[in-house]
Amino acid sequence: MEKKDFEAWLDNISITFLSLTDLQKNETLDHLISLSGAVQLRHLSNNLEILLKRDFLKLLPLELSFYLLKWLDPQTLLTCCLVSKQWNKVISACTEVWQTACKNLGWQIDDSVQDPLHWKKVYLKAILRMKQLKDHEAFETSSLIGHSARVYALYYKDGLLCTGSDDLSAKLWDVSTGQCIYGIQTHTCAAVKFDEQKLVTGSFDNTVACWEWSSGAKTQHFRGHTGAVFSVDYNDELDILVSGSADFTVKVWALSTGTCLNTLTGHTEWVTKVVLQKCKVKSLMHSPGDYILLSADKYEIKIWPIGREINCKCLKTLSVSEDRSISLQPRLHFDGKYIVCSSALGLYQWDFASYDILRVIKPPDFSNASLLGFGEIFALLFDNRYLYIMDLRTEKLISRWPLPEYRKSKRGSSFLAGEMSWLNGLNGQNDMGLVFATSMPDHSIHLVLWKEHG
Repeated sequence: MEKKDFEAWLDNISITFLSLTDLQKNETLDHLISLSGAVQLRHLSNNLEILLKRDFLKLLPLELSFYLLKWLDPQTLLTCCLVSKQWNKVISACTEVWQTACKNLGWQIDDSVQDPLHWKKVYLKAILRMKQLKDHEAFETSSLIGHSARVYALYYKDGLLCTGSDDLSAKLWDVSTGQCIYGIQTHTCAAVKFDEQKLVTGSFDNTVACWEWSSGAKTQHFRGHTGAVFSVDYNDELDILVSGSADFTVKVWALSTGTCLNTLTGHTEWVTKVVLQKCKVKSLMHSPGDYILLSADKYEIKIWPIGREINCKCLKTLSVSEDRSISLQPRLHFDGKYIVCSSALGLYQWDFASYDILRVIKPPDFSNASLLGFGEIFALLFDNRYLYIMDLRTEKLISRWPLPEYRKSKRGSSFLAGEMSWLNGLNGQNDMGLVFATSMPDHSIHLVLWKEHG
């Protein structure tokens, strides 16, 4: 057929085809397909794919593709990665999508890292770790054995755990290997704190002592309390040591000389915790950089401006019940911005700038939980049976871990949290090392550690 005649015929057929019903159009196409040979069918197959399977993600500008991807949840995006190599390439390159997904899981984001594949890998690692937490598979346990009497005092720092015992010794352990690095003869230990050179111990013999790790020698003895010393803290820069005692007082000492500089009174119960910390917020009573002392007993937390003057007066007393019907659980968190403590009513968080209660978190399943650690994203708590992780953004428990029958102490020294940075958000590297330690009736130390990623 001549080209001119063919074009006229095609126009006529097209006009007629457009006038047909959909059913008639389908029958016409079926008939034409049945009359087609291999060349026509191949041509039809190639063109139908272009007409019917338009790859919008491939055709759109990258910026528009990223905008559309932001509306999809991460699990859907992972499924979309399986569609084709092109889809996987585009989706994996959307940095903001994966960073947001990581943030939603409670992970810290370093915005300076812009490698898109990095964030997709971080998200996949985060999903695995969060699933392990949910399924109670994120931790493992071990024990430290070496003391021959009750272990009453624990302190953790940088992978090292110090234990003080009624067997008149203190030991320093490498948590990762379980090996004892130092063991020195001391008095009975009710509280311990250490650094690279020295160990400071509070004792049931009413004194505080400073020891040298390398030789085991006692370098300083602090005498003056008339009751057991349950908590100690110190600062080399200030040359100050503080101690809380069963005699209801807090004493401030010169760390280098052992001289008692001041005795802080006002508590009417055993002072079970003292914390010396730099302030990070400004108020009418203190400025950033000021050193603050917190002291706690069964019912109250007292705040002292220890850095300004030795003869300081109490700035504020915090409590959860005026009639002392509700007592505070052992352990106290203070990071320079917030004070947090637990009670039977829940977790209380105070703003340190105003001393106002910011919120009271009431965990749904338990009322006698003690606070171990409090961060920007997570809180670590425990009771008689379990270790708990709470997402502070939702105030819901996201994980728990069973605990053995540990030795209970009302004063709360015989248990502690390990690494704490992950409470401000996991990052793929800080979920390792010690999570929790407590002393056992058989004088061993029970450890809960992060399990390595599967």
